[in-house]
Amino acid sequence: MVFKKMMRAFGVGGPSVDTVLTNPNTRPGLNLEGRVNITGGDHMVDIEYVSLGLVTKVEVESGDSEYNQHTEFHKLNIAGRFPVHPGQPISIPFQFPVPWETPLTNIQGGQRLHGMTMGLRTELAVAGAVDKGDLDQVNVFPLPAQERIVEAFARLGFRFKGADCERGHIRGVQQHLPFYQEIEFYPPGQYHGINSAEVTFVASPHGMAVVLEFDKRGGLFTSGHDVINTYQVDYRSVDSTDWAGVVDGWVRQAMSRRPHQQTHHQPHYPPQPHYGHHQPHYGHGGHGGHGYRHGHHGGAGMVGGIAAGLVGGFVAGEILDDLFDGD
Repeated sequence: MVFKKMMRAFGVGGPSVDTVLTNPNTRPGLNLEGRVNITGGDHMVDIEYVSLGLVTKVEVESGDSEYNQHTEFHKLNIAGRFPVHPGQPISIPFQFPVPWETPLTNIQGGQRLHGMTMGLRTELAVAGAVDKGDLDQVNVFPLPAQERIVEAFARLGFRFKGADCERGHIRGVQQHLPFYQEIEFYPPGQYHGINSAEVTFVASPHGMAVVLEFDKRGGLFTSGHDVINTYQVDYRSVDSTDWAGVVDGWVRQAMSRRPHQQTHHQPHYPPQPHYGHHQPHYGHGGHGGHGYRHGHHGGAGMVGGIAAGLVGGFVAGEILDDLFDGD
């Protein structure tokens, strides 16, 4: 599947740019590959640089107000200074690494997470003027570990509520991006003491932190409160773990916890073969305020029968120009 972007840079007679992604579907830790094709206009220009950047929508809390901000969180220069003569075709191949902490936009099967946007922006500079151009839509699918955990929530009866990115850092977690993604679920009846569950994945090449925040209901003589736990997941354990059982244990542990307790868990798993690093095609389309997260607080889906329980939280793939209105 190919996404193309055409723009006329720097006014009438300037060069035109066509950015082509070989495959717009990716996962954290993989590469986006493609070419930036430049065609000279009616006069020679000197391109100072060509860069690519991943852009997403981030919720920012400022005092008592909140607003959304389009944030470029990873940028790569793919070419330095070079001349472009009239009518000259130039093609620049690229491999753009996707950060491990990149938020998810899609779940397997092509369903897009409502509220999530992601684009690859091409930027050219000529004689000090910068043309940021438009955005090419990018679809970020989950790592196997992320998919298994989200699937476990669905198997336990949790229903998807929403997903967003929020500016800030999570205390006690090694986080590189200036924001984190929250995937929120409604709990089923058997977890009667919980109003909602929020899941944050902070992935790295060797493992992943899973941060769970539960909004617990108040009782007759107690007020409601939040419980936050952090767990470490070894990628080698993914296929040998009963994730429904593990997630059920996480939820029940939170139900028995006292207000504002914060714990970190490092489980020990048997070694399993590590994942490969080939980029798949994934079919066709397919908290601040609690003393723990520095930022605001506020997810993911399934295949087959599990998808039916979460489908209300998904929308079909939208046109990125609409999602990034005004960018």
